[in-house]
Amino acid sequence: HERRSLALGALTGRSRWVPASCRLFSSESEGGKGSDEAEAAPAEDPIPKVSTDEDSGSRQALFALPLFRKPAFPGFYHVIQIGDAEILEFLHSLRRNGQGEYLAGFLTKEMPQDLSESSQSEAAEPLMAVPPMSGAQAPEKASKSLRKDTGKVESAEELLPMGTKLQVISMAVHPSMPGGQIVVMPTQRIMLAKALSKPQPGSPLCAIDTELVPPVEVPTEDSQEANDVRALHHEIIATMKDLLKINFVYKDQFEQVIKYYNLDDPLKLADLVAGMSTAPRKDLQEVLTSKRAVDRLQKVLMIMKQDLESARLQTQFRSQIEDKFAKENKKYILMQQLRHIKRELNLERDDKQSIIAAFKESIEKLGDAVPEEANKAMQQELSRLGNLEPQSAEFNVARSYLEWLTAIPWGKTSEDSTDIAKAEAILNEDHYSLEDVKERILEHIAVSMLKGSTQGKIMCLVGPPGVGKTSVGKSVARALDRKFFRFSVGGLHDVAEIRGHRRTYVGAMPGKVIQAMKITEVCNPVILIDEVDKLGRDFRGDPSSALLEVLDPEQNANFRDLYLDVPVDLSKALFVCTANVLDTIPGPLLDRMEVIRIAGYVYEEKLAIANQYLIPQTIATHGIKEDLVDLQPDALAELIRDYAREAGVRELRKLIEKIARKVALNFVRVEEDKRERFAVTVENLRKLVGQPPHSSEQLFPQGTPSGVVMGLAWTAMGGKTLFVEARGHVPSNLVESMAKPAATLEASGTSQSEEDGTASEDGKRQQGSGPRMKVTGKLGKVMGESSEIALTYARIFLRELKHSNAFLDTAYVHMNIPEGATPKDGPSAGVTMTSALLSAALDCPVKRDMAMTGEVTLTGKVLRVGGIKEKALAARRENVGMLVLPMSNQADYLELKPHLRAGLTAHFVDHYDDVYRLAFEDTGAPTLPASRGSEVVTIFTPAEEAQMPPVPPLARTAPSATL
Repeated sequence: HERRSLALGALTGRSRWVPASCRLFSSESEGGKGSDEAEAAPAEDPIPKVSTDEDSGSRQALFALPLFRKPAFPGFYHVIQIGDAEILEFLHSLRRNGQGEYLAGFLTKEMPQDLSESSQSEAAEPLMAVPPMSGAQAPEKASKSLRKDTGKVESAEELLPMGTKLQVISMAVHPSMPGGQIVVMPTQRIMLAKALSKPQPGSPLCAIDTELVPPVEVPTEDSQEANDVRALHHEIIATMKDLLKINFVYKDQFEQVIKYYNLDDPLKLADLVAGMSTAPRKDLQEVLTSKRAVDRLQKVLMIMKQDLESARLQTQFRSQIEDKFAKENKKYILMQQLRHIKRELNLERDDKQSIIAAFKESIEKLGDAVPEEANKAMQQELSRLGNLEPQSAEFNVARSYLEWLTAIPWGKTSEDSTDIAKAEAILNEDHYSLEDVKERILEHIAVSMLKGSTQGKIMCLVGPPGVGKTSVGKSVARALDRKFFRFSVGGLHDVAEIRGHRRTYVGAMPGKVIQAMKITEVCNPVILIDEVDKLGRDFRGDPSSALLEVLDPEQNANFRDLYLDVPVDLSKALFVCTANVLDTIPGPLLDRMEVIRIAGYVYEEKLAIANQYLIPQTIATHGIKEDLVDLQPDALAELIRDYAREAGVRELRKLIEKIARKVALNFVRVEEDKRERFAVTVENLRKLVGQPPHSSEQLFPQGTPSGVVMGLAWTAMGGKTLFVEARGHVPSNLVESMAKPAATLEASGTSQSEEDGTASEDGKRQQGSGPRMKVTGKLGKVMGESSEIALTYARIFLRELKHSNAFLDTAYVHMNIPEGATPKDGPSAGVTMTSALLSAALDCPVKRDMAMTGEVTLTGKVLRVGGIKEKALAARRENVGMLVLPMSNQADYLELKPHLRAGLTAHFVDHYDDVYRLAFEDTGAPTLPASRGSEVVTIFTPAEEAQMPPVPPLARTAPSATL
């Protein structure tokens, strides 16, 4: 009864806030000063009346205080922080009514979601406190936040069945935020018998009927269970001592608790340890509900062992981190001392002085080869570097600038090879054919020998993909004994990649040309600029304009990079550019380069390249012994004809590599001693590489029908043959008019070609307009205009040839160029379109195995076109025997080596009259009385010229052609 009186006195006394971090409470609540709430008259409120008598029997009605984080264990003070102001106000109301002396503390079945997502350290913080210390204690600053130890529940069903009876010692309101805290003393374990009321407005806690749980008895000394309890008791004390040595949190708690509590009672010790543990709430609840002393002590010991292991790991990690920092700090201090000692003994100079001395040494090694302006810039930057602090940003900028200036090989060049035979052998070793490129390199060596000094040139290799443009650059460097550097400008937009960044930018550096000289360490490397036809252009500048100075022999002797800002001599470097087309290269840039065209390879060249280069290289790179694989000649021939018809040999290399992979897989599947020679034949070729994408059969094996003519086209992938088809239909009401003499044909306004056009809705011609012609095949604007010119001239030519034939004046004509998904443009199909229209009008086919190209005018003139080399090679790949070409392209055709045009007969004309005579001769078509053009020039190259030596000679030979 004295303890109860003390508790009631504490409830009626004035309390002050004590932070949770302190865990200590003063005895001010026992000082006799009444609170303002206690002096006020009790108010009427709808609070259920519950028993406050401690000795009211085994059953007692209490308000249930939900506990979220961990249960409260009897015999020790607990601090419970309340973040809900309504609950705290309700507890104050109970105090005013004399009902707040005892509460029932029950752990909830589930932890609230917002609390479970919080940090584990907060959720597992110990709630244990010690009794008030004697003497005054200085108040501590209130915590900035409250733990969520308790809160509201919907009903008593959310609470676990066993809890503790809590005696309220004191309550305090937080000075700066809603809520507060209470200090309770759990007295004994209780069971939840039944719920009396649910939480409601004004009463946030539910009332329950509780039943006291009998205390667990410690077994007598003469039983086995007593020995187990004693052993577990001693082990728990030993583990606690280990914890005191390791964990600082336990040390502070236990040292205070041991002063006030007797640890001789094993069950009280178990409750103390469980109350201060950071174990999960489920394990602690099992300790609370254990009904046997041995079981309770075993569970507590297991919890302590887990806490001990966790504390050891934390101590180990903390020790490792501290050791690491200690070592680094020790190393730093020793290095500073060593540096100071060396400086005092004059054994080492300051870092700044060392850097300056190294730069001075590098400048002296460069000697007189450095231009005056560059030398002056070095000296100025060096003196500026001496006035800057090493920690400043400007110091690193100046240092980087000097590093680039001293890294450039000023005046240092490699000696060019003067052995013509050696250079020729290297070029022939790396590449087959390409006589133009090889001869140009040998000319460069010869000029250097006669002049006695090296010179830089700019060459541009133009050709379809896969013909060896990029690899030629490496061979040129080998033949000249020069260093090689390659960079691609395909898709390049930033001018700074060519001319460098200004030093005002962060991360500035010189352009690619200066980087090439630094990497190669010479001033005369071979610099390959790849994909120069794919340069970009946007708001950051035009890189093609920046290349003008680099590739101009008259200007690059004083090239000034924006980063270095001093003149650098590029005139000794050999620049080799590569491109697929010339159309996208700006005119001023193209004017500065020497263009060397690589048209592509014919069947015989591909055959030789495959045997001499591709097959040996592929076998070596795939780990196959040369005597175990045999690619038979007929299989290789079919591979070239039906699988790899492109101008280059890249696709052919891919196919040979695919065969090598299949062969390697077959070899690996059998034992090494059982491997047999694998023969690649025509029969198993499709099994190895699949079905051929090209067919050996021609589109018109029996000859082209009327209205169909074969033309020649140029593409970025090389030359290609295409067909022009023309068909016409005369309306039934106009058939009779075709037999009558037609009126005089007006040349202007008689043709209306529509790319998307269709015939008029009523099918009749409007007066004064010619018939409509529909053109399909995804043609460009220039080719669409060529079709209109072809129709107009074909009408004039047909009227002159056969006055009674008015087919083109009355028929609705449809002209089509197959492969409609491929865009087509250009004027070179003019003569082909005209011939197709005349063939359809005369109902007479052209000669077999004949292809033509050339631009036609309204007066019948045949004009020069481009891509003659590629077109001739395409005709030869398709086994076309006769070509009709413009007279102005005769020189382009003769540039082809005799073996490339072997078996071809080329006719050169300058007027369409000769095209008509060559195309329709001996076909039954009307003949022309005379030609209005010049005399036709015919060049025939015998098929015997196709026989080539394994390595072709580089010297030009006179063409064995007949004119």
